[in-house]
Amino acid sequence: MNGDQYFIVKKKAVPEVLLKVVEAKRLLDSERVMTVQEATDAVEISRSSFYKYRDDIFPFYENTRGKTITFMLQMDDKPGLLSKVLSQVAKSEANILTIHQSIPVNGIALLTISIEILPQTESASTFIEQIEALDGVHYVKIVSRE
Repeated sequence: MNGDQYFIVKKKAVPEVLLKVVEAKRLLDSERVMTVQEATDAVEISRSSFYKYRDDIFPFYENTRGKTITFMLQMDDKPGLLSKVLSQVAKSEANILTIHQSIPVNGIALLTISIEILPQTESASTFIEQIEALDGVHYVKIVSRE
């Protein structure tokens, strides 16, 4: 394989050690701790684990500012649900580039939205979680990130 490959996985699928590396990096970035030793002690991992994974894991939102994200939703075909989804996009201060909704089949609609993540947009992972939590939304899948 040539080059890096990237995968987007939900938090629940990520091993605990990797989540602790992210937390240690956050502690260092926020200057709540000053050394790697303090950060690794605080999250209870070894320094070797931190150094092994620190350049390979980062929260999704850290690398999305100024990017375009396209995601697909499967949702119930019920009045007002699309409005709630779009309202969530507006609340997060992302810029909608395209919207495509399929004709609903058996009461289920597929919606594809492309958004631009702006400097003031809240974290993309939080934004996706909030849409996925809406009553009537079955799932959200990120299909591309440019």
